[in-house]
Amino acid sequence: MTGSQKDGRRADGSRAGTGPNEGGRTDGERAEAGREVGTSGREIPQRSAGPAHSRDGAAPTLPVAVVTAIDPVLRGELVASLLLDVPGAVELRYTVVTEAGSLRRLIVSAAGVIEEQEVELDHPCVSCAMREDAVPALDRLAGDPRIQAVLLSPPLSAEPEIVVGTLLAHQRRWHLSGAAVVLAAASAREDLLGDETLAERGVTWALEDHRSVGEALAAQLEYSPLVVADLAPSAEAEAGLELVEHLRAADQLLATDPYAVDPALLLGGLLGHAAGLRRRDPRSVESHGGPTAHGTWTLDLSSERPFHPERLLEHIEALGGGALRSRGRFWVPDRPGTIARWDGAGGQVSVGAHADSGRDLPTTRLVVTGVVAADADRVHRAFVRSLVTPEEWARGLAPWMDREDLLAPWLGERGARV
Repeated sequence: MTGSQKDGRRADGSRAGTGPNEGGRTDGERAEAGREVGTSGREIPQRSAGPAHSRDGAAPTLPVAVVTAIDPVLRGELVASLLLDVPGAVELRYTVVTEAGSLRRLIVSAAGVIEEQEVELDHPCVSCAMREDAVPALDRLAGDPRIQAVLLSPPLSAEPEIVVGTLLAHQRRWHLSGAAVVLAAASAREDLLGDETLAERGVTWALEDHRSVGEALAAQLEYSPLVVADLAPSAEAEAGLELVEHLRAADQLLATDPYAVDPALLLGGLLGHAAGLRRRDPRSVESHGGPTAHGTWTLDLSSERPFHPERLLEHIEALGGGALRSRGRFWVPDRPGTIARWDGAGGQVSVGAHADSGRDLPTTRLVVTGVVAADADRVHRAFVRSLVTPEEWARGLAPWMDREDLLAPWLGERGARV
């Protein structure tokens, strides 16, 4: 197995997408990256052998890689393979004890379970779990010279962006070296685009977690620099991998065999948190495109004009409903100082105020991926109909300032600082 950087091209050299630039430009051609990575890559720096990742000339610190998933079996396959490949590696795993509302911490080596303990938390959130328990656990493991690497497996459906963001400030005797998401290509369409919720799947992190499976998995996929999509030999897997290619950015590596991942991809470097945040930020959303043999399409919908608040609410189901992954940014004319976030998966759409726009007016841009041909036309029409018309735009923003704030339930009070 090899992992590869994305070249983003179909066999015929074209790209997915429909519609004109104002409300729908097709994906552009991407140059081939051309780098292959496999099982014979870099060696993992040993803590006793040189200053690979150190602070102030001290001994090398312990590499810690974050591995997320929504399926415990798939993640277990990757972790088990890495534990066998890396002498001195252990897994620090957290699982939810639903009936007790607590976590179970396990430390596992290639030989089996080293430690198992139930953890009571002051508040059931991922950041609290990492700060209150994972940080001291990692500090303790870093003090054991027998431990050469840690694979951190947070609770299923946890967002790596939150996990890493919480841990960053605590790196001293250990450092974050990489992050991977593990998924099954055969079920990728159902997992990423289906309407099943985490509660229905039985992988909720907290009772108030109402996300869809697709929303959780997409957040893991878009952040992680390494995407491991288990490619079983089937038409469903090929179709699922095509969808993953549309959602994967050019700077993310792809591996298709969890048993043949080069450990150095996760443990031999430093995690680029800023790159992961950029991939997740609606202000820098990009269309990645990919092959279309199995019917996957991506629309890049953009306009300088804002959404009309009333028409957006009227067309929001047509714009975000169904088997789609959609994300990006928009604005409305009665809030020219606010960039709003759009995040949709599995028929659910989450919108909210994301950032202040600064001195320049915001822009509207949604990138939408689907697998049903008719949905592309529906989404494109809904996007165009939701925008203010050229005539409304020509009248400027002044007429909007005294209108009823229809989006306050989602964006907060008008004028509030984001």
